[in-house]
Amino acid sequence: MDSYSYEYNDRIGFSRCDVDYKLSITSLIDAFQDASIYQSEDAGVGVKYLREQKLLWVLNYWEIEIDRLPCLAENVTVGTYPYGFKSFMGYRNFFLKDENGNYLVKANTTWTMVNTEKMVPVKAPETILNAYAIGPKLDMTYSSRKILLPEDAGCEVCEADVRTVELHHLDGNMHVNNCQYINFALTAIDEELDIVSLRADYRKQAHLKDRIYPVVYRYGGMRTVALNDEEGSPYSVLEVKC
Repeated sequence: MDSYSYEYNDRIGFSRCDVDYKLSITSLIDAFQDASIYQSEDAGVGVKYLREQKLLWVLNYWEIEIDRLPCLAENVTVGTYPYGFKSFMGYRNFFLKDENGNYLVKANTTWTMVNTEKMVPVKAPETILNAYAIGPKLDMTYSSRKILLPEDAGCEVCEADVRTVELHHLDGNMHVNNCQYINFALTAIDEELDIVSLRADYRKQAHLKDRIYPVVYRYGGMRTVALNDEEGSPYSVLEVKC
């Protein structure tokens, strides 16, 4: 393990698998999210510390490249590290490796540090910046954060079932957890897909009892889902390449 990286060993359980007995996309993202929380907790700048400082890291963007999803009972290593901080932004890579150290999944994320009293972006204090070692960017695609909705005339567009945000969709910050948006989008697509990459663009927070109106765009091997509010403004936009 590299000195800048946080890693933990894991084994793929039945409850985390999809219909093909492979790690589900949402369980993959949960594992990545846990890794970043573990690293921050062990570094002394975890959830309790941030609350005391009236600070919060807000996830803006996921980009995930999948070579292969591990199978039931397979041993894997989950890892993460930040590769940069700039003003109020933080940049973090994630990875999943097989038991031989080969990369199965690579991911990139961007985050904003927010003051929870004023709900405005703020620069991360030195105590937080100094808690992490900075690693090199993983060798992967780094696309633009903003996901554009397709405008191709041949694109099929349809509305999916409206979803209401319930208590089990929320995390400790009392807004919809980032993985739940992805679950909403994949449910709206309603297809068995061999996903090779996934991007999620988070634009605003949804809260308890908000209603989400998914719109699905299908074109070739691409699927884009806008998770909109009642006025058609997206909470989040997801793009899947199959």
